Amino acid sequence: MPRVPGENRLPDVDGATTPGPPPGPRDPGDAWAIGPDGTKAWGRFGAAGLLADDGAGRVLLQHRVEWSHHGGTWGIPGGARHQGEDAVTGALRESAEEAGVPEDGIDLRHTAVLDLGFWTYTTVVGRASRPFEPVIADRESLALSWIPVDDVADLPLHPGFGASWPALRASLDTTPRVVVDAANVVGSRPDGWWRDRAGAAGRLVDGVRALAADGVASAELDLPFAHWWPRWTVVLEGDAREARLDPDAAARPVDVVRAAASGDDAIVAATEQALADSDAPVLVVTADRELRSRVEALGAGVRGPAWLRDVLPG
Repeated sequence: MPRVPGENRLPDVDGATTPGPPPGPRDPGDAWAIGPDGTKAWGRFGAAGLLADDGAGRVLLQHRVEWSHHGGTWGIPGGARHQGEDAVTGALRESAEEAGVPEDGIDLRHTAVLDLGFWTYTTVVGRASRPFEPVIADRESLALSWIPVDDVADLPLHPGFGASWPALRASLDTTPRVVVDAANVVGSRPDGWWRDRAGAAGRLVDGVRALAADGVASAELDLPFAHWWPRWTVVLEGDAREARLDPDAAARPVDVVRAAASGDDAIVAATEQALADSDAPVLVVTADRELRSRVEALGAGVRGPAWLRDVLPG
């Protein structure tokens, strides 16, 4: 069996390269789901896996042990979801259990879902937020390795992963950006914001932080796949610049710009920078007509304040 450079391989036991089967089910989800036509898929409540890249052109892949389904092929760490477990939690748990991926070491990008009707497989795509080396932590892997993206297609891939790899590869560097005109959003609803602009702005930032952690359905962003975690920028101007923000907020961080002068100019500058950073789509949340024209001329899309209010948690 050829060895991939840099891989972490499970040591042979008594000269064998195929470890024994895993222990019995530890959760009701560790069982076969069976479709109406008798098709079987592992994971009574569906399954999920993590496709992580390191920001340097490599993705973390698992060489599957021979006794597993499609054993001997390469795919991503993953497995059956537990009862009541969402797909993202399941993918991060499985990758931690199988590959030692730090639970707080992945910045989420998006999810892709294969839906067979009776069973789903969710691929969670993310980028390592700090360097780490995979560690074989159970007996479901022959090896774990950071594989250059250009070399992935040359490996014997798990059929499901192989079919989805071209589309997933094309999205690895895609992080949508959303720039929020806080003054316009706060001012769009008469809830007494004029008595405490800084407080209202702070509440908006808290809501956006929660949204940044939860992500946004793809349909809301006109993007493929199922769910996305954009990068958010909130621009504060005037009295709102004095908003007090919790520096230790547990939610995913949000870039907050306290405009020294014109808020509109700061939004345009943030939009220009976001567009220059990558080819990913950029949305600006505002109802200001002049500002809308300026950012659309740059190539950004626009959503109104009602769009943001509708997607904010709660």
